[in-house]
Amino acid sequence: MQANRHTIILMQASHNRASRTFMDFGSITQAMEGICGLYERKLKEINPALRNLSYDIADLYNFIDGLADLSALVYDHTIQAYLPYDRQWIKQKTFQHLKKLAH
Repeated sequence: MQANRHTIILMQASHNRASRTFMDFGSITQAMEGICGLYERKLKEINPALRNLSYDIADLYNFIDGLADLSALVYDHTIQAYLPYDRQWIKQKTFQHLKKLAH
């Protein structure tokens, strides 16, 4: 049940309200992959000549903290509603996700 929990990531990249957007995923894992993917695309924009990108969790956390706003809405089947989660929760989940990928 945990694996297929629909997740919406709400994001505001800068203080400009026009930068508000959302991303919609079929699971928490896919949402964390999506956030990592956003960061990786940003790294490629900044360093277009680099073939292999590498970063550590502190770099990802700095990216997450640099966003004006970031939160998640995760569907809970038991109450048939979305539960909100904050930036800290997203950082914990991305860390757990990357840890799983490393093993």
